[in-house]
Amino acid sequence: MILQKHIPYDPLVSRPLPGISPLDITDWLLVDDAYAAQMALRRQLLSECRKDVFHSSDVAEEAILELRDFVLDHLPDGFEKSGLHVSCPDGHQVDLAEDPLAGLGMVLQEDLCILQKPDGVPEHVLTAAVLCFPASWMLAEKAGKALIGIHTPVDPYDDNVAKRVQRLFDGIRPDRPLWRYNALFYKDPSLFQPRSETAPRDKSDPAAAGFLRSERQCLVRLPKTNAVVFSIHTYVMDRAQFGV
Repeated sequence: MILQKHIPYDPLVSRPLPGISPLDITDWLLVDDAYAAQMALRRQLLSECRKDVFHSSDVAEEAILELRDFVLDHLPDGFEKSGLHVSCPDGHQVDLAEDPLAGLGMVLQEDLCILQKPDGVPEHVLTAAVLCFPASWMLAEKAGKALIGIHTPVDPYDDNVAKRVQRLFDGIRPDRPLWRYNALFYKDPSLFQPRSETAPRDKSDPAAAGFLRSERQCLVRLPKTNAVVFSIHTYVMDRAQFGV
């Protein structure tokens, strides 16, 4: 069981969808007290079940390379880099030359989803991702889909919200990233929880869920390819710490 002891915001303060706020790019990527444990699990997942946690398409190749270089320019304290080689805070060494997106998944606690809007397509499409900590969804079911398909079967995500979110994606500027968070109560604290959209999670007894799972989600526009990066930093904490 991998739990954090601290979360840098109050996840129980609800905000109406999409709940977006401006983000300082220097605060984009975080290292918290669960870094070593989360990274050991991420590296294991990428090694043992890559097909479940990784997706890439030819159209995303340029964006992946831009994301790699962008991350290298914005690594927080605790990392050391030499060219495309990164020394992580837990002592692990990663070479980002040959398999850059999967490599980023072995460097960062954040999951990384790349969304692009091809010419003539009304919505952004998920073209690549490293997603080790899915919260009750499956990357294989969402890969290649547009935003509204990705959010099936999220109850509040109706056509009205879909249009607002797409306008938001269209309006993101490279120099003005955004962030939001959610709060979900889980009985199982496991970080890797893939679940098909045809078998939704049982939420009938939220009072019996002993863990709070919160995703710090950021939206960053890559300036060259114009791709949008959706990053997810996952926190799981004992519900008792929140007094609820």
